[in-house]
Amino acid sequence: MFVLVVGGGKVGYYLTKELIENGHEVVLMEKDRGRAAQIVDELGSIVVPHDGCEGKYLGEAGSNRADVVAAVTGDDEDNLVICQMAKHHFDVPKTIARVNNPKNEDLFRHLGVDEIISPTRMVLGSIEQDIPVHELLHLAELDNDLEIIEALLQADSPAVGRTPAELVIPAECSLFAVVRDGIASPLRPDTVLQEGDKVIAIGKADCERMLHDQLIGAGEDPQAAS
Repeated sequence: MFVLVVGGGKVGYYLTKELIENGHEVVLMEKDRGRAAQIVDELGSIVVPHDGCEGKYLGEAGSNRADVVAAVTGDDEDNLVICQMAKHHFDVPKTIARVNNPKNEDLFRHLGVDEIISPTRMVLGSIEQDIPVHELLHLAELDNDLEIIEALLQADSPAVGRTPAELVIPAECSLFAVVRDGIASPLRPDTVLQEGDKVIAIGKADCERMLHDQLIGAGEDPQAAS
């Protein structure tokens, strides 16, 4: 397999090194000539010291016969441009892009990048796995000191088996959705809550203590814990 790697930073360097050791044909593009020369000293004459965002040099590096183009620079815009040129001008079968800002992921998918690697998303996912299930999860901050909050209902939650109408929810807070079996639905007053439900609420920080007590259970003050 012939892989064209664009970006000679740490990600591109170690990716290229691993591909070579696994027997693949690899060309690495790095526009910084000093960095390119350093990589040549370590990996051999497989480096093209030009900007992969320029179609002329992308072609000279062999894009027209590449099986995969992996754009792994530290700049999302460059990675998108590289993948677009590889896909639409050189008919590369598979493009892979490093995406540093998770907000750009939908754009990359919409524009046809075959595979997205997001270091930020990976680290975030690992961190979120360690968030205690007996705490409220803050999803987003809105204007006017409002927050969107998620509560995962465990078996010992006082809300399990009850409806929103039976809960004591402060006026400054509203329960508006439930995620059950991966499907989000509006939360009606007569919806019977179940173990494993994710209840989505919106409200001000002042109502967090009562919300915690009603959905998670009485215990340590979540404000104090933070």
